[in-house]
Amino acid sequence: MLSYIVYLAGFWVYHVAQKQSVSKAFIWGYIPILMLLPDYFYAVTPGLPDPNCSQAASVALFAVFLMKGTPGYRFSYTDLVVGFYAFAVSFSEFRASGYSDAQNLMFNQLTSVLFPYLFAKSLIEPFNLRYDFAKSIVLCLCFVFVMNLYENKMSANLWQMLFSRFFPGQGQGWMTTFRFGLARASGPYGHCLIAGIVMAVGYRLQRWLQWSDAWPHKIKQLQWLPWVTPAQLITLMMLGGVLSTLGKGQWLAGIVAAGIAIIGRSKKPALAMTAVITVFVGLGIPLMGVFIDYASVGRYNAHDDNQETACYRYELITTYMDVATEKFWWGWGLMQWPEDPQFESIDNHFLLVFLNHGFVAIILLLGIIFGMMGRLISHGMAQPISEPRGSSLAYSLAAIYLMFFIADITVSMQYQSSTLFFIITGLSDAYLRTSNWDGDVGGSKSKVEIDSRKFKFRKVL
Repeated sequence: MLSYIVYLAGFWVYHVAQKQSVSKAFIWGYIPILMLLPDYFYAVTPGLPDPNCSQAASVALFAVFLMKGTPGYRFSYTDLVVGFYAFAVSFSEFRASGYSDAQNLMFNQLTSVLFPYLFAKSLIEPFNLRYDFAKSIVLCLCFVFVMNLYENKMSANLWQMLFSRFFPGQGQGWMTTFRFGLARASGPYGHCLIAGIVMAVGYRLQRWLQWSDAWPHKIKQLQWLPWVTPAQLITLMMLGGVLSTLGKGQWLAGIVAAGIAIIGRSKKPALAMTAVITVFVGLGIPLMGVFIDYASVGRYNAHDDNQETACYRYELITTYMDVATEKFWWGWGLMQWPEDPQFESIDNHFLLVFLNHGFVAIILLLGIIFGMMGRLISHGMAQPISEPRGSSLAYSLAAIYLMFFIADITVSMQYQSSTLFFIITGLSDAYLRTSNWDGDVGGSKSKVEIDSRKFKFRKVL
């Protein structure tokens, strides 16, 4: 019965949505619940799916969203892609296991994929709340970073220490791992690599907020830190959050994805785009060949732990691709493929989706990533140069998609990282569909019309 405290999250979000607004309930109610409360603790409810806190909040918010006439929502073709992805995952599990075993996964696809996507596309851009949304995520992750420092030092997860008493027998499979003599912080996200993805998204959003001049230049409570502005301090905290997870794959993903964000900072985006593509192709193809040679020697011939890890991930693909193609279209179902005892886990999200849910699901997921990335870059290139420099949301969102792609090659996208991916997709869809402004004073609530002629004049001058 103690696990029923999960439903308090739903009651709270429902109250805020009814008394104030659905947008406020999403940004300042649902988002903090998603970012701060573990998704691996859930309420065991007889005869019903077992929701976690964010799912309970999602159901409550969706009910008010419908009652108030779906404010801000407009149909787009992306809805079909995301909806069909959720259907493909659910249907594949239904085929493999039947409804009784598949109901929780179906419920998950509704409450952690489809509903958050709809909230993000309907309640952020149509109400000019992009800065509030990003700030909500960043401030939550700053708090997580502070808690992570304790985990790094003491090897104890504060979230499990606090909440496990309400959820006996749950969350015990998540163990602390170590690197460089430090515990790898996982925060409320289950695993340090999942935490690394979430923190990297937060870092990229914070850099966009900083470039957009969205934070106040002075905060009374921080006047004792005269050498750093609030925006710089928050950026350092977000960087610390990324480092606290000690995830090399996520670090690499963030570094590579920063190449796209740099385009938005350039005075000559076309030239910057050419340079970025040249570097990606010029270095990427040779490095791919080097990596294959490095990773294909086999774990038993590896010279160190880094090479052994690379070999493990390479062998995963060579071993399990044949297994995946045996049930090509719809997959084996959740964790039901013939398991090879050589491998403890599938550290590649795309391979895992292919195994679990088949070709249909993996193509839809890759279509979302590369389709959105291409549309965002194209949109950014078509807009006038943003001021302040780097305040174009298009390049930051495109960088997040590239980061998701690279990181998900090395780890499974689960829990909050998966929900956050579809929230970013909802925001991106609404941004591409409705936005004709990009680049203004971050604290402004009104759109600022940009006359492209003045940029041409400055260029001539």
